[in-house]
Amino acid sequence: MAAIELHKVDVQEFLSVVDTCEGDVFLVTDEGDRLNLKSKLCQLIGLTKLIEGGKIMNAHLECQNPEDESKLFRFNMFGKE
Repeated sequence: MAAIELHKVDVQEFLSVVDTCEGDVFLVTDEGDRLNLKSKLCQLIGLTKLIEGGKIMNAHLECQNPEDESKLFRFNMFGKE
C-alpha cells in the first residue's frame, strides 16, 4: 500500500469519493491510528478528531487498491472531477 498525504480537502466531497472506492481506504494519523474509511462508524469517529475548520489536517491515506489510490490522489491534487 502506498500513502497519500492529505492537503486541506473538502470533507464532504472527500467522503463521496471514498464511497466510490473498490477496496479499503485507511486514514492514518500522525499518532499511528488506522481507520478504515469504508466504515461509516470510523468516518464519524476518526474524522471528528481530524477536522479543523472543515478541513482534514495531519493525516495520510493508504489504499489497498491501486486504482483507488490513483482516484484519491487526483482528487487530493485537483479536487472533485
